[in-house]
Amino acid sequence: MDFDPKRLHFCDKTLSYQVRAKDLVDRLTLEEKIAQLGDKAPGVPRLHIPPYIWRSDPAFGIKFNDTIHAVTSFPAVLLTTASFNETLWKAIGETVSDEVRAMHNFGIAGLTYWDPNVNVATDPRWGRIQETAGEDPFVVGRYGLNYVRGLQDVQGHINYPDPNARPLKVAATCKYYTAYGMENDPTKKIDKYHFDAQVTVRDMMETFNYPFELCVKQGDAASVMCSYNRVNGIPSCADPNLLNGTVRELWGLHGYIVDDCDWVLSMILVPQKFLNDTPADAIAQAYKAGVDLDCRGDYTPKYIMEAVNQGKLSEVTIDKALINLYVVLMRLGWFDGSPGIYNHLGRFDIHKGANLDLAQEAARQGIVLLHNDRDILPLNWTNRPTIALVGPHANATTALLGNSRLKNDNNVFRYLRPLTMLQGYANVKYAPGCFDVNCQDTSGFQAAVDATEGTEATLLFVGLDSSVEDETSDRQNIYLPSNQQKLINTILESPKSSPLVVVILSGGGIDISDWNWRVAAVVWAGYPGADGGVAIIDVLFGKKNPAGRLPVTWYKGDYTNKLPMTSMQLRPNPDLGYPGRTYKFSADKDVLYPFGYGQSYSEFNYTILAPKFVLIERPELPKCRQITFSDGTVAPDCPAILVTDSICNKVVKITVVVTNAGKRDGAHVVLLYSKLPSNIGGTLPNKRLVGFQRVFIKSGEALEVGFDLNVCKSFSFVSEDAYELLPVGDHSIVVGQDLSTDTAIINQDVSAKMSIMFQMGTANQQKL
Repeated sequence: MDFDPKRLHFCDKTLSYQVRAKDLVDRLTLEEKIAQLGDKAPGVPRLHIPPYIWRSDPAFGIKFNDTIHAVTSFPAVLLTTASFNETLWKAIGETVSDEVRAMHNFGIAGLTYWDPNVNVATDPRWGRIQETAGEDPFVVGRYGLNYVRGLQDVQGHINYPDPNARPLKVAATCKYYTAYGMENDPTKKIDKYHFDAQVTVRDMMETFNYPFELCVKQGDAASVMCSYNRVNGIPSCADPNLLNGTVRELWGLHGYIVDDCDWVLSMILVPQKFLNDTPADAIAQAYKAGVDLDCRGDYTPKYIMEAVNQGKLSEVTIDKALINLYVVLMRLGWFDGSPGIYNHLGRFDIHKGANLDLAQEAARQGIVLLHNDRDILPLNWTNRPTIALVGPHANATTALLGNSRLKNDNNVFRYLRPLTMLQGYANVKYAPGCFDVNCQDTSGFQAAVDATEGTEATLLFVGLDSSVEDETSDRQNIYLPSNQQKLINTILESPKSSPLVVVILSGGGIDISDWNWRVAAVVWAGYPGADGGVAIIDVLFGKKNPAGRLPVTWYKGDYTNKLPMTSMQLRPNPDLGYPGRTYKFSADKDVLYPFGYGQSYSEFNYTILAPKFVLIERPELPKCRQITFSDGTVAPDCPAILVTDSICNKVVKITVVVTNAGKRDGAHVVLLYSKLPSNIGGTLPNKRLVGFQRVFIKSGEALEVGFDLNVCKSFSFVSEDAYELLPVGDHSIVVGQDLSTDTAIINQDVSAKMSIMFQMGTANQQKL
């Protein structure tokens, strides 16, 4: 019989996607079904279903060819996050998806993208820290949901009665789920394929899973990718509680779950196999747990039939997986044609001027000023100055990209290098000293020193690159490569050298305490993308007033000697001598630059306006929760309430008045934290970020920055037995204001007290 689409329900646009997908799956043979479960789905020719390649990853570079000569290169995520600008994060997602749709119209790109990485970066040595949005789960989650919304949302279809029918521009994937934060620990000879992350339920709820929850529930991501590692003994891609129980049932995923590439192979080759798995066992466990697609499909088609024949996996489970996949493809327009508003996108919508401007602005907004002795920055002279440019990154190209793989088939790409951009501002004496980050050849050091003589300033570009921190490489320490430090000291020791400004390209933090207070200024530029050179020079010369804030803590070098990467605990462990991780639990003595630190060319002052009392309606007394008080305080009749038992719709308005007391207009990031009452026992966070905004304030002016906080969510804590509790007492509202001196960083928070009280009902409400 000739193919007649009118006789096939999956071609009927009047039916729901669920009905159409089920009809399609019901028409397939078992062999045809199995063939579609890898990343290169061959399609079904007899039903005119074309092949589809599922795997695309803009974080590692969108592949393109001679038809499309280049795509826009955005900064690495960590630098983008340092802007603390949610509008920017979403705009980047929108621009990336515009370019993806344009390339899709040329037939050279898919529509399912395995991005963003929403893991929390808890260890400064992690090689993929540059891909993350930092160490704070709230920030990571906000980055993830905004970027996902930018990738996925179709104009006019943001809110939809049936989420499974909501059209998608591009399908995003929140990865890598969960408790993933190491690649290859050289001290323990353990890699991510064999690592078993031992994580408490408290830390899972409070930190590791929180960004994924935001990504799925508020971002409405179309996909989640599970990670290679095990979590508490169970492979994350074979854990039904993590996948079906949490991602689908608890968070309500509208889409599919994919395993990380070669996960099945890694489970087969693990020396002590999980439950003595055969390949068929591993496949069966993954799909029964909730996996729908194999990231690299060589093993699934090969062994899944064996699993079915042995009775380890039912065809019904395979059908459910395929329906999840086909519904997403239908939402993308793969069957019915893409939404009309994207059909016009073409070659001139890729790598266009507006997109490049956004990429450059993202880098400018993220750059962090760490040190500025005697306000040497911004550089400014009446006449055109002569400046020495030295260091292994002074003429950087691919290093600007971090571990991105942006390149076309001919490896041709445009880079706005620091050297080229500096020549627009100054006469340049260029002498790199060495040409790679390891600086093994030191013969050029003297030439670099000589170049600094007779100049107004010296710009030294140092840092790391993908040879040091990458998807396959964790750092062994958090120092600069030794010969780079030697280059810095050699220049500092020269009596004729000009004031030294150091620019650092890196993902993770670096201990620079040996020299940071001896140089004139230090700037962290992350991995700023192919156009990063112009952004850096613009900041150094004051075209942009820096407002970036560190999204990760920069520790002192001996910090990493105190704990192995394989330790996943957040709170300090005195029995083992392990310090706390992240700004929530680390001690000041371990910190070089705290989370949220960043200077400006202006000075900003704060005043906090907040209510002194907040009344919360609580449940009956039996539902109140007891908590420990560290100072022996007698507990009230209801010391805390379980957040899930409460009507958590109480919103408190906090206003921060920010005054620009400097001489320059500029952007400023307001970071708002909450602190629990000081008399609560146990190891609680030092403070917790509950809101952030980036604002622009002119010199001499003040701006009111408002935060509407859900009391039960912003002032709660997770107890040791993993309950989210809201305690009574005097909570602190804190605005972070880290100040620098010539020798130290001072955490000088501006704070206000707010007392939370419980009442039985509105009839008993007191006037306060």
